[in-house]
Amino acid sequence: MTGEDTKVILRTEGLTKHYGGVHALEDADFYLRDGEHVAIVGDNGAGKSTFVRQITGVEQPTGGRIFFDGQEVAFDSPIAAREMGIETVFQNLALADDLDVPSNLFLGREEKYFNLGPFSFLNERLMTKKSEEALRTTGVKIPDLKNKIRNMSGGQRQCVAISRAATFASKMIIMDEPTAALGVQETGQVENIIRGLKERGVPLILISHNLRQVFDLVDRIWVFRRGRIVGSVDKDKTHGNEIVAMITGIQTETDQKEEPAFA
Repeated sequence: MTGEDTKVILRTEGLTKHYGGVHALEDADFYLRDGEHVAIVGDNGAGKSTFVRQITGVEQPTGGRIFFDGQEVAFDSPIAAREMGIETVFQNLALADDLDVPSNLFLGREEKYFNLGPFSFLNERLMTKKSEEALRTTGVKIPDLKNKIRNMSGGQRQCVAISRAATFASKMIIMDEPTAALGVQETGQVENIIRGLKERGVPLILISHNLRQVFDLVDRIWVFRRGRIVGSVDKDKTHGNEIVAMITGIQTETDQKEEPAFA
């Protein structure tokens, strides 16, 4: 099956976000095909994280349309996006420091013996078993699952957040700078998780400043500059210098831009 034959899992048309007089995102047309891994790159303030906040329900767009899995959507919260099968690893990780690994992995979707509202009893044994399976599937090694998150290294914390997303992402996963604060070994572990997601056919959006990582992991690169998408290129048909030129605006946008084509 060719890329053109693969269905589009996510598409935006003219997605726009203004904060008062600040145009953080302007007229963004974007697509992601099922099973595809893409990167979003650009300088600080280019609109990358703003774009992610709009498509995941963290914020509401000023204008434009979002289509996910064949239907137009307007997520009013990250929970709504998650219920549709979108998992996101934000830069702040959204982990509960005073909880252990299983409690964090199942935060908001706890396993229970029976559900009686505030009188429900958690099935901690089942959550621990499923956590061990999830970590094994993603290749994450945590010596003590009962250790509180606050006592873990930055790399371990990041891997817990990514394992949670990878475990529950039924249709798409988004990672916002997942290795920005990690060392070489921890970065390699996260990249292996991403490769595992590719093998499983889970579509992914990766936001990263690391062009080596981008070229190693994704199929297509989307370049943002000053709140606009200025280019979309196949990873195998470009090179680092061209991407840097697009990010900085040294070359003209018309020379670089590849028009989106939908199936």
